[in-house]
Amino acid sequence: MFTSFSTALSALSAHATAIDVVGNNLANLNTPGFKTSVVSFYDLVTQSLGAGLGETQVGFGVGRPNTIRQFSQGAIKTSPGELDVAIQGDGFLVLRDEIRGGLVYSRGGNLQVDRFGNLLSSTAQRVQGWTETNGVLSTNGATGDIQVPVGSVKAPIASTDFSFDMNLNAAATTGPPPDTFSTSIEIFDSLGASHVVTVGFTKSATPNVWDYSVTFPDADVTTPITPVTGSLTFDATGRMIDPAPTDPFPSLVVTGLNNGAADIALEWELYKGLTPRLTQFAQPSAVSANQQNGFPAAQLIRVGIGSGGVVLAQFSNGQQVVVGQLAMASIRNPESLLSIGNNNYALSARTALPAIGVPGTGGRGTVSGGSVENSNVDIAREFTNLIVLQRGYQANARVITTVDELSQETIALKR
Repeated sequence: MFTSFSTALSALSAHATAIDVVGNNLANLNTPGFKTSVVSFYDLVTQSLGAGLGETQVGFGVGRPNTIRQFSQGAIKTSPGELDVAIQGDGFLVLRDEIRGGLVYSRGGNLQVDRFGNLLSSTAQRVQGWTETNGVLSTNGATGDIQVPVGSVKAPIASTDFSFDMNLNAAATTGPPPDTFSTSIEIFDSLGASHVVTVGFTKSATPNVWDYSVTFPDADVTTPITPVTGSLTFDATGRMIDPAPTDPFPSLVVTGLNNGAADIALEWELYKGLTPRLTQFAQPSAVSANQQNGFPAAQLIRVGIGSGGVVLAQFSNGQQVVVGQLAMASIRNPESLLSIGNNNYALSARTALPAIGVPGTGGRGTVSGGSVENSNVDIAREFTNLIVLQRGYQANARVITTVDELSQETIALKR
């Protein structure tokens, strides 16, 4: 009978631990990326009474319960934070904790950038991944701290080619005067200064032929640039046949710029692969698209994280550049991880070695930018567990009071 004291006390301790776990789950109901824990009870060794053949067995109570963390997927919600990310599927963000001196792992996706350009977690651990170097981003090397170009000025890129997707009116007349059409495009020199290149078209007396002239502003150079001239020939279906795709494209060379920039060599791309960019149909002459490959100098406007975990930098000239890539760790037995606070986990002696790579590869989950993963705590289940554990605690407390009363009766027998 007197073993009932220790048996019931072990139950009180176990249920108190379980209630602590439920309380922690409820406390982190709104913690992004938090994973709920459940308790697993197990009984202690039993004592055989009588002849020792097991006909009567009395247990010694319940052991301290094990806690098991459940890494089920939490709900994904949209976030206004441009650096917020959510992991969908298995895997963890890889962080470097300078205080602990090693790597830790997290599902929390509230990221930020410090004044030095380091990408950090919400609790100041450095996010690991790959950073572009000299305009090249390679994910084949070792991971390191991700750095973004905070406050930097992006150097200009001089234009080297331009193109127009356009139609020249097949109903144009040769005049006199002949019908004409012109269009222009802004290009940039090595200093980032802009210049306007104009292309004029004149209907030729030869059927299905247009003459062109590519000009550069005289005010931008010390000596006027001779226009580049030529002709375009179309077949009966309106398809450009001359120049052919294998012929050299018209090229405009600009020297002696007033601002001291390097000379410009511009190539007019008439084809996209083998498909002509210019047509001649019985529709008004018009440009449907144009492009050139130069950019002016620009200031960094913002940094964000896109789908797949790519770190994107947007500049004031409209250019968007990939400057980094988040790494993700795949761990075969995540339930063995040790929670160290701050939404982070460390490896235990039972944890499999993490496999680190690019999100979406090797069985890893994907990363969604502008989103956050909610806690996977089920409030209804936790309240149900709380009620059950409360009743278990009360029942075992009743066992102690009952045994106490019986012991008092036993003591009273000698009087």
